[in-house]
Amino acid sequence: MKKLIQGIVDFRKNLTQDKRELFAKLALGQKPDSLFIACSDSRVVPNLFASTNPGDLFVLRNIGNLIPPVTAPLQDNSASAVLEFSVFTLGVKDIIVCGHSECGAIQALVEGVEAGCCPHVSSWLKYGEESVELVKKGLILDPKLSKHNQISQVNVLQQMEHVKSYPFIEERIKQKKLRVHGWWFDIAQADVYCYEPSVNKFVLIDENEAKMILER
Repeated sequence: MKKLIQGIVDFRKNLTQDKRELFAKLALGQKPDSLFIACSDSRVVPNLFASTNPGDLFVLRNIGNLIPPVTAPLQDNSASAVLEFSVFTLGVKDIIVCGHSECGAIQALVEGVEAGCCPHVSSWLKYGEESVELVKKGLILDPKLSKHNQISQVNVLQQMEHVKSYPFIEERIKQKKLRVHGWWFDIAQADVYCYEPSVNKFVLIDENEAKMILER
């Protein structure tokens, strides 16, 4: 808590006039370009590794960067509400599902959650179980990775499919009004990878890959 409070003091002290003007403008409304779906993990900070400003990203964070499919029970509709709001109200053009290395949610899927400890966590993690099964059946994108990191990468693809299961998402993809991307953040190396369907693997987003992405 001490670190947070001191951070607020430092933020006020170091806030430039340009930033004050930016926040004054943002107070009138937001128009982010993208919806960014990431894990709640404290080590994953999208605005830091994507070098974005306030107002650039509409962000959904939850344990395991999971998205319940359209067929999921209504009690799990928080993520669905974010999809609806970002598309219908904000009009985002891109949705990014970003997983990461050493994900605790994925490790829990592999090792199991202690019985009676966290029933809500156990219930939520069911939306990642398909990813575990796919890896068991042989879907491996990078054999050099540890098992849980292999599952983490496959889970990005699985959650992309969950996103696309919503009819209003599917319709906009067909109309070329919306794109869904898969990213993966390697915490130890501070590198971000993008899934490339043509080679069926995650490719480091360096200057060359960035150029290819932007040209598409």
